[in-house]
Order: sequence, then structure tokens, then C-alpha cells
Amino acid sequence: MIFVIFDIDGTLVHSNKVDSQCFADSYEQVFGRSFPSIDWRDYPHVTDDTIFGTVFKHHFSRSATDWEKQKFQEHFVASIIAEREKKPEAFYEVPGARAMVEALSRNERYRVGIATGGWQAPAQVKLDFVGIKFAEIPAGYADGNPTRPDIIHTAVNQARARYGEPTKIVYVGDAIWDLATCQEMELPLIGIRVKGDLKFFTERGVKFVFSGYEDLAAFEQAIELVESSNG
Repeated sequence: MIFVIFDIDGTLVHSNKVDSQCFADSYEQVFGRSFPSIDWRDYPHVTDDTIFGTVFKHHFSRSATDWEKQKFQEHFVASIIAEREKKPEAFYEVPGARAMVEALSRNERYRVGIATGGWQAPAQVKLDFVGIKFAEIPAGYADGNPTRPDIIHTAVNQARARYGEPTKIVYVGDAIWDLATCQEMELPLIGIRVKGDLKFFTERGVKFVFSGYEDLAAFEQAIELVESSNG
């Protein structure tokens, strides 16, 4: 069994940073302080938990309470939903993503999982936008996981408990931090660049990079052939 783990933002669902702006706007509206940057590379780890916690501690010199974090998450989710209602095109499926997830899920050779730097509530809303079912998928979210390796380990441990030890684990992601995480964890990476700038990854040594999932046979071949020697 090969366990294929997908990031969400830019990998299954694309938003042109609309969700990032919703994050910043929600913070400013809830806490009345200016959000410093939506360039996630400016933060120690690219996870909602770490980004939120870093900014909150900078402003208030303490950690947020569970109630404050929940209040922010609720506002953030509501903001994402409102933005999608105003602009249906704001969040769209990476071409072929849903059909690909469904096809892999039907194939006994593969098991599919989610490992995203986002919190569970907004992540599930975004998957729901494009009709990708997540209830039965092993998943790691930022809730209580400060780093991306923590998140991937959560998804892998769920898969092991459910399916047994995988023969191979492959991660599918779109960003530089996905590459860095896979290099740190020695995981094979398949790159996704929905805007077609495949050189973003190929110039960094990633062998298999796609702009979508329309060619399922090619994507499955990449799963079989990719090795953990990227970068």
C-alpha cells in the first residue's frame, strides 16, 4: 500500500491568496491590531497555529487563550464562506483534483490522506467547496501541531492504525515549505503548480511536477517512480 498525502491550499484547492487575506483581515477585526504579513515565509513555521501564535504573542506578550483562538477561527471560517459567496471563483478546484482523489481511493494499491498547515475547520470548508470528501481520510491539521512534520506524522500515524504499515509514503504539495519539509523528513515529493510555473520545482530538483491532475495515468506513474532524493 502506498500512502499518498496531499496538502490542500494550492494543491487541491486554489484561492489566489484570498484565504490568506481572510486570515489577516479576521485577525485585525477580532483583535484590533495590524496583521504584519501574509508572506508565510516570514514565520518560524508555516502552520496556522504558529502564524497566529507568533503574531498574537508579538502584540500581547502572551499566548492566546483557547477562547481567543476559537473566536478567531470562527471569524476566519465565516470570512472564507462569505468571500466564496461573493466571489464563487475565489476558491476553485485544482484541475482534476476531486476525480483524482476518488480514483486513488478506489484503487486498493493506494490510500489517500491530508496533511495541511491549516486548522481543521477552515480546511474542511475549503475541501467542501470543491466536493472532496474528507470524513474518512486520515488527516493531519495545524490544531495542536506547530510544525509541518508534526502534521504529516499525525496523518501517517492515522494511516498506520487504519491500514497497516505503508510500503511507501508520498507527499503532494505546491510550496517551498513543502519541499523543505519533505527534504527534512526524507519523503518523496510530487509538486503541483496550478499556474504552470513548473520550473519553480524542477529547478530545485523535483522530478515530477504537474499543473493539475487531468492525466491520472501520468500522476499514478509519478507516485510509483518518485524517490526521496528531491533537492
